[in-house]
Amino acid sequence: MPKRFLATRLLMLWFLVVAVIVAWSVAADAKLATSALLLFIGAAPAVVTLLIGLGGPSPTVAEILHSVHSEGRRESV
Repeated sequence: MPKRFLATRLLMLWFLVVAVIVAWSVAADAKLATSALLLFIGAAPAVVTLLIGLGGPSPTVAEILHSVHSEGRRESV
């Protein structure tokens, strides 16, 4: 639970920092394309992290080896 809480807090902080940078860019009268690029580049790592975190746990080496071993085995009757 604390690990998930920490990850959520870090993502929220990341998006907050990106929002502040983009707001500063707009306030500094930067072009819209520049602000959009900053938003995209800033949000991309957080989105990738979020997508990876939402997936299931990775299989262990033992699970991978066991599945390969059991798939190749043929039982004779």
